[in-house]
Amino acid sequence: MAASFYSKPFNFKNIFEQREFQEADLGKSISNNIQLIIFTRYGEHRFNPDFGCEIWDLDFELIVSETIWEEKFRKSLFRSITEYEKRLYDVTVEVKMSEVEKFYPQRNVTEIKKKVDIVVKGKINSTGEKYFFSTALFLSPLTS
Repeated sequence: MAASFYSKPFNFKNIFEQREFQEADLGKSISNNIQLIIFTRYGEHRFNPDFGCEIWDLDFELIVSETIWEEKFRKSLFRSITEYEKRLYDVTVEVKMSEVEKFYPQRNVTEIKKKVDIVVKGKINSTGEKYFFSTALFLSPLTS
């Protein structure tokens, strides 16, 4: 029997209308779980305080060295993905920080934010297929 994977966000209206949730393929399900790991703070998950990653603690930390910050975040994310995404093996995580400048002409203001690019690569256990996930976050306040 094949496992069912569901798309997020859930449309809870479907429960009340007795309809099925929208399903997702295996790759999309893995990506959803990695996103959940990234956006969950340690201690936030009531039944598993170790679920999540360190981005929330690092977001407002004074960044003295981008290299040290990137490595702390990369290690945190790698540990969580290898622990909580068992459908992948040979996982690698890359984290790269850069600055992005945006000009707002209405206010005549230039805003500089830190951007973090995240790349996760691995192989899917059940098929051996290569897996690739990529996203970018903007820090302080954290946004995607």
